[in-house]
Amino acid sequence: MTSKVFHSHWQLPAINEAGTLMQNALHLDLEELEAGLDYIRQSPNDQGAVKMIVRRPETDKRETLTHAELDIAEGLVGDNWLQRGSSRTPDGSAHPEMQLNIMNARVIALVARTEDRWPLAGDQIYVDLDLSKRNLPAGTQLRLGSAIVEVTEVPHMGCRKFVARFGLEAMKFVNSGLGKQLCLRGINARVVKSGAFNVGDIVSRLA
Repeated sequence: MTSKVFHSHWQLPAINEAGTLMQNALHLDLEELEAGLDYIRQSPNDQGAVKMIVRRPETDKRETLTHAELDIAEGLVGDNWLQRGSSRTPDGSAHPEMQLNIMNARVIALVARTEDRWPLAGDQIYVDLDLSKRNLPAGTQLRLGSAIVEVTEVPHMGCRKFVARFGLEAMKFVNSGLGKQLCLRGINARVVKSGAFNVGDIVSRLA
């Protein structure tokens, strides 16, 4: 079976002076972001839903999928994780503990403001589930359709691109002490059982 059916296939726009002004109009300040914390904390603990799947076939390109496959060796099939490699490995190869990037859908909805801007974050899977360290410590496994993934130790942090797309206050929000505890920027995971899943599927924490 091959991955198929996507909502959109597009390339992220370059940030020029005019683009920066447009992006800034969408950025929330820290007070506005912190006002959303109560709603984020109400995310389900054990079972939630897959809200969006995004594949990255090339740098700065996104495919928003309704159906996707996860593979132990490739991660999200069709994504460039394996080819892109990582600056965090000695030989520059893909980091096995950063195969998948998963973000809380309530956080990205707050930060991005409109759903069409969710893929700007660069994560592959957006779920309505509590991703905090307390709820999903490293080693916790999640079922996504017929696949199983495992939360890894490597923290997922806001970076320069995150600032350009969502603002400096958004990075301060997700990278604060509380933001790190709640994993507001998201979590890293790896595939431990290959399988397929869809937008709308249940994502469940395994005992």
